[in-house]
Amino acid sequence: MAKYAWLLAGLVLVSYFVGNINFALIISKLKKSDVRKLGSGNPGTLNMSRNFGLKIGLLTLFLDMLKGAIPTLVGYFAFYGVFVGEGTPQFYLPDLAKFACGFAAVLGHIYPVFLKFRGGKGIASTIGVFLVAMSVSGVWVVVGIMSMVAAVLFIYFTEYGAMGSFIAITPPAIAESIRFFFAYRDNNHIVLYYIAANMLIFLICFFTWFAHRKNIERMLAGEEHPTSIREMLMKYKAKKRAQKEQGNDSA
Repeated sequence: MAKYAWLLAGLVLVSYFVGNINFALIISKLKKSDVRKLGSGNPGTLNMSRNFGLKIGLLTLFLDMLKGAIPTLVGYFAFYGVFVGEGTPQFYLPDLAKFACGFAAVLGHIYPVFLKFRGGKGIASTIGVFLVAMSVSGVWVVVGIMSMVAAVLFIYFTEYGAMGSFIAITPPAIAESIRFFFAYRDNNHIVLYYIAANMLIFLICFFTWFAHRKNIERMLAGEEHPTSIREMLMKYKAKKRAQKEQGNDSA
């Protein structure tokens, strides 16, 4: 068991530093700007979309999702096929390892040591963690996909980006805890592994919710920054139309 503990500790450390890579900041710097000084100041998907357009926002979303997904996937396959504990059923170690690495990546995104512990809010990376975690669990991935669709629709119709973000990550977290309950409820010998896995799920959600505490305060005060997907789409279409007309004029 000691060799597994050392391997997991190493992967968790690497995952944290992977989380330190802030793609929003990198992309905005390439555009001769600093997203931290624009809009809400958050180096994340929604603020990137507001200030640089929908395409850049989606690119940021994809890259930040990968930042959570890849460490989670590595954590899962590094311990693939390993069972621990006495009795039946034994605890499947990848169920713990995937969330340990995923949590480290999200923590690295929110509190990056290379940016003086001032990072993003972790939603996209958390989505990446849960999509991978639920994908390797089989049909449970449907919950993750439905949550993302529900989040997009909620933001589209209400323009509350932060609340939509919570909708994207909370149902998958609850679903994974429910899956663990049904998978391991009959073995009291593995209760510590069971508790540890659930605590990691809770901590992932806790830190992402905590990172949005100012958004929650603004929502309660009715002062939250609106996130209009419709407006972003209109601007994107207008830009494409202008580019097409410019191309026709040049021809």
